[in-house]
Order: sequence, then structure tokens, then C-alpha cells
Amino acid sequence: MDFLIVVPPALLIISILIAVAFLTALERKIIGYMQLRKGPNIVGPLGLLQPLADGFKLVIKELTLPLLATPALFILSPAAALMLALTMWSPLPMPFPLADLNLGLLFLLAMSSLMVYSLLWSGWSSNSKYALMGALRAVAQTISYEVTLAIIVLSIVLLTGGFSLHALTTTQEPLYLHLATWPSMMMWYTSTLAETNRAPFDLTEGESELVSGFNVEYGASPFALFFLAEYANIMLMNTLTVTLFLNPSTPTSIPMLFTIALMSKTLLLTMSFLWIRASYPRFRYDQLMHLLWKSFLPTTLALCLWHSSLPMSTFGLPPTT
Repeated sequence: MDFLIVVPPALLIISILIAVAFLTALERKIIGYMQLRKGPNIVGPLGLLQPLADGFKLVIKELTLPLLATPALFILSPAAALMLALTMWSPLPMPFPLADLNLGLLFLLAMSSLMVYSLLWSGWSSNSKYALMGALRAVAQTISYEVTLAIIVLSIVLLTGGFSLHALTTTQEPLYLHLATWPSMMMWYTSTLAETNRAPFDLTEGESELVSGFNVEYGASPFALFFLAEYANIMLMNTLTVTLFLNPSTPTSIPMLFTIALMSKTLLLTMSFLWIRASYPRFRYDQLMHLLWKSFLPTTLALCLWHSSLPMSTFGLPPTT
């Protein structure tokens, strides 16, 4: 019995880390072809072993600390980032969650909020002005866009009647639900780009003004942990987007079919992340904040009020108690 309890989380973590490794190779290949170059194509067939070579290189490098850094927080920050990134996968139905939480959406919002601490600790403990400015940008950006994410989640909860992610996969059968939530999905998708610090919202890692942002002083294995956490969050957010908005008519009674559909949609959304990175220039910081506070926030509040005024029978759902 203990073996059965321990193995699924271990398998999930190993699967996520392997997927993250090959996602980096996929990104480099796709962006390479979009920029009319080859990308990694030397290590292994078609460059498929490049992630393993990069990971091995980072692991065997000597771990160095800046002279004025705070050692405990400097080491704890990347470990906390990866731990939180892996913990957030537990309530996701794929097709069965590791932890069947009644308040799974609230758990994900709380865990993503804690990611702010790892970014802030990394910038502050580095004792570098560039790292600190990058961390402050990351904190402001992450906290700001979580407001929009929380309001959109509230809209979805008002329509589906529960915070359980597993329940969301069964209440999205009516097509009317998707017609009502597609504006929220567009804002959710843009907010997830900002939440994961991806282009064109990668101001926390601005090479032109901050060298590399909050992780400028990191190298070797701590840098690898930040890298793994970032790409695990990308896949997590895309999986959550599919669960919230893109899951109509997928039979949960057939686990294999459900898993294939979920993985396919998540891969398409992840490819769109890479496409956006290759296509759009970086926003200015004032444009980033203007987009949220003067565009997304009023619109999401209006949509939330509209969704709360609609009767559940509009979507073919039973009224909530």
C-alpha cells in the first residue's frame, strides 16, 4: 500500500521534469526556425539530447556565492520556486488528481501567490541592484496580474458552481458556457503570459536594462532550479487554461482519451507561447501596468457581474444552493 501511495507523485514529478527538459529543446528549435536558423542540432539526433547535456553541465558546475549575498535565502529561493511549481500540479485532473481538493482553484491561486516570495528572496539575497530591481518588477507584475486571474476564476466558479477542478471537467459540456467565457479566456491567456514572466511581458529578465533580472547572480544548479520552475509553471498554466476553458465534450469516463485530449490542447497552447515570444517585442513597464489596471480589471469586473446575474439554467446547469 505504501508503494502505491508513493509512486504516483514520484512518477508525476519525473514526468514533469522530463517534459520541461524537452520543452526547452522544442522552444529553441521552433524559435530557431522562425528566425531562419537551425537551433540545437549537434547533440544527439536532431539535437534531442541537448537538454540532457545542458542539465549535466549545470549540475557539475561549481556552486559559487556572491561575496555579499545572504547564503541561506540565496540557496533556499530556487529550491522553494521548484517545490511550489511541482506542488501546484497536485489538484489538476490528468485525469485523476493526486489530491482531490474541493477548493482546488483556491489552492492553485494561493500557491502561485507564494511564488512571489521566491522571486523576492532571490533578488534581495543576491545583494545586487540589478537583481533587486528585477525582483521588485517581478513582484509588482505577479501580484497585479493575479488580481485579474482571481476575478476570472470567480466568474468561472459562478457559472459552474464549485471550486473543484475535477468538477470543472464535467460541467463544461454545454457549448453556451464556452460562448459566455471566451472574453475571459482571452484575458486569462494574456495574464498567464505575464504571470509566468514570458515575452512580451518578460520585463523581470530585461537583458538590455537589468542584465538578467532577479537571477543575474545565479549559476550552476540553483539557476537550473529556477529554469525548471519557470517552464513547469508554463505547462501548469496551459494545463489549467485547458481545464477551465477548453474542455468541452471530453469523456472523463475514458481516462486515456481524456489524457490525450488534455495533453494535445496543452501542447498547442504551449506552442502559442513560443510563437508569441518569437513575434512580439517586449512591452514597456508602464504599458504592462496600463494594460492590467485600465483595461483588464474593469472588463473582468464587468464580466464577473454579468455572469453573476445569469441564471444557472441558461447553461443547462442545476441551480446552486
